[in-house]
Amino acid sequence: MERTLVLIKPDGLQRRLVGKVISRLERKGLLLIGMKMLRMHRDMLARHYQHLLDRSFYPEIAEFMTSAPVVATCWEGVEAVATVRTLCGVTDGREADPGTIRGDLSMSVQANVVHASETPGVAQNEIDTFFNPTELFEYADPHRMLLYSKSEIPS
Repeated sequence: MERTLVLIKPDGLQRRLVGKVISRLERKGLLLIGMKMLRMHRDMLARHYQHLLDRSFYPEIAEFMTSAPVVATCWEGVEAVATVRTLCGVTDGREADPGTIRGDLSMSVQANVVHASETPGVAQNEIDTFFNPTELFEYADPHRMLLYSKSEIPS
């Protein structure tokens, strides 16, 4: 099973959308295997946004992402990264399709409720940034056989 990270950003927390985001991911069939609320610190922020450190808008991102806590979640499922990206919609909430998290709940490029990992490799790095291995849980998913055909479930 593939894993991915979803951060519920400060705007999502402050607007009381945490439950809505989690509910949408659960209803899709993804399995929540880790969750915690934290305030991002400078080193964590730099690691998470290392690809943007030299961009002119990075200070604004840093200010926004440290303005309130975030809720870090880790999800598991077949093709979880791509599935979550589809559920979230494009980055700009004004351009995101209705029915997506950002399309339904945001109007901004930055204050767009969630961050979702872009690729499986990025997902693993991001999960390692936000979670220790002991904070991720494996447990039986009684719905797995109702969500996937046997041939879709990795051995």
